[in-house]
Amino acid sequence: MRHQGGMIQRLLRALDGPGRWLPGLLLGAGILALPSLGFAAEGTQAGPTEYRDIPGIGSRNLVWIIAQLHLLLAGFVLGVPIFAWLCEVVGWKGGEKRYDKLAKEFTKLLTSAYATTALFGGILLFLLIAFYPKLMNYLTDIFFPSFIFYCILFLLETATLYLYWYGWDAMQDGNKKTFHIFLGFLLNFFAFFIMIVPNSWATFQASPVVIAEGTDLQRAWAATWNPTWWPVNIHRLIANVVLGGYICGAYAGIRYLSARNAEERDHYDWMGYVGNFIGVFGLLPLPFAGYWLMREIYQYNQQMGITLMGGFLSWLFILQAMLIGVLFLGSNYYFWLGITHRIPGSEMKYRKPIMTMLIILLLCLGVWMTPHSLVASLEEARKMGGTHHPLLGVFGVMSAKMTVANLMILVTFMSFIMYWRAGKQETATWAKVARSVMGGVLVLAGIAVIVLGVWGYFVPAIIRINYFSTSQVLIVLFVMLTITPLTALLLKSAKTTTEMVWGRMPPRAGYALVLNSVMVILLMTLMGYARSSSRVHWHIYGVMRDSSQYAFSPALGYAAAFMALNTFLFCMLVAFIFWVATMGDKAKGGHTSDKAELPHGIPAMAGGAPDRDRA
Repeated sequence: MRHQGGMIQRLLRALDGPGRWLPGLLLGAGILALPSLGFAAEGTQAGPTEYRDIPGIGSRNLVWIIAQLHLLLAGFVLGVPIFAWLCEVVGWKGGEKRYDKLAKEFTKLLTSAYATTALFGGILLFLLIAFYPKLMNYLTDIFFPSFIFYCILFLLETATLYLYWYGWDAMQDGNKKTFHIFLGFLLNFFAFFIMIVPNSWATFQASPVVIAEGTDLQRAWAATWNPTWWPVNIHRLIANVVLGGYICGAYAGIRYLSARNAEERDHYDWMGYVGNFIGVFGLLPLPFAGYWLMREIYQYNQQMGITLMGGFLSWLFILQAMLIGVLFLGSNYYFWLGITHRIPGSEMKYRKPIMTMLIILLLCLGVWMTPHSLVASLEEARKMGGTHHPLLGVFGVMSAKMTVANLMILVTFMSFIMYWRAGKQETATWAKVARSVMGGVLVLAGIAVIVLGVWGYFVPAIIRINYFSTSQVLIVLFVMLTITPLTALLLKSAKTTTEMVWGRMPPRAGYALVLNSVMVILLMTLMGYARSSSRVHWHIYGVMRDSSQYAFSPALGYAAAFMALNTFLFCMLVAFIFWVATMGDKAKGGHTSDKAELPHGIPAMAGGAPDRDRA
């Protein structure tokens, strides 16, 4: 009771502070949660309240839905400013107006989603206070100093976003543009801390560090710096970029499919390419961040790691493999469509390399999706000699999965390099040597990854995890860090041999962009459930036990239904946000655009159309 009273008093003090508008907003959002409080009041007993429930859907399910929607929206609004700002910087430095226009369009989507994200955050806060008062009192007692810091950050982020968006047209020249670029930097700076502060609250529940003595600030800092805080920060930062990139790509894909003239097709084809590129750019290092997170979880608590990777949650990683595999295939497919449709006459030239990469990706996906053990009847198990298939069971262990994951990253990276070099001829005198070096590095890296993967079957797990898997990751990173700058240097003096034409992609390219975004959303809902369920019957692992009627991990089928529901609701929310964001464009387009659809796009140089866009 002491903690509960203290929490309410602190909230009231926050309402009296200079940033009272923000708690006011949250309070307004919480009004929407009042019906649940009304339900919860029924049957309330005298004495301390640990839990409340809501009839029908249940408190945990309601919190699950709202929390997932809030996290997905937050991932979008924190990821988009990163590449919107980078696009603006590229346009500012290179003098290409189309990048500035693209950055503004990205930011328009951001402003539309920002208020919705805050609204769901407010609803989530009040639902947690209403349904889990004991847990929230405990967390408030530990993290209260960070609550103040978070509110200040939110205030600064909101003010900066308003200045950034509404000052776009007024700050286009000279020092004003420089100041606008600085505002974009501040926007990302505040957004980064807005992400990592609540990450400390969530990671504390999975890997708590608790000290009983010291000041409030010392206790909060010790709890913040828990073992999984930084791995989750890095993993979520990259994942936000991936989510934002693919969703913006889906937006461009839909606008491309509904384009009414050649100018729109040209613009949204290019925007879809940029969105897919950003998504792939983030997707390549994301498995490495995920590996680091899992490694830290194992080191913090081996049982939690086993629950995730070797217990009933391990089947989620089969689904994860399928989703990531489809994502890799979809991203590569979009690249390949770009090569064969945007570059006239290139279909025959790149057919064999594309077919080779497709076969490698499918084989890797097949291995990645192979489960360690099979759900089999007694008779089937006897015939196989156990739950492990005598042949396919070899592919069900981590050594095989780490190998194919790294190979898929290598193939996707080379697909991107192939697209980058398409339609250009290197003229540098050292080009032949550079190509030989790049080819040698790639082949040796592939062989080394496979050799380490096979060798991993014959060494203890600790050696494979600490040395072999880490070496595979470092090898792939070495390939990226070697070939990327070499390719950039080669193309700096390259001659364009074939013009790239924007706006000629087939409709299935737009559908591929939408599919990629749905895969990413499903993937995030899946892994969110996995991390939460790894705590099993603990609110705070090893510290505060869940004693409610929901102190169990939902069955996989039940969880899959909720993941699908959350994905559907989020897609509907994003569709509504995009519809609102484009209402102004449609109104303007009705007066100024030529609605006659043109059969072909506008010729552009491979990778862009600088001459046309400088105008």
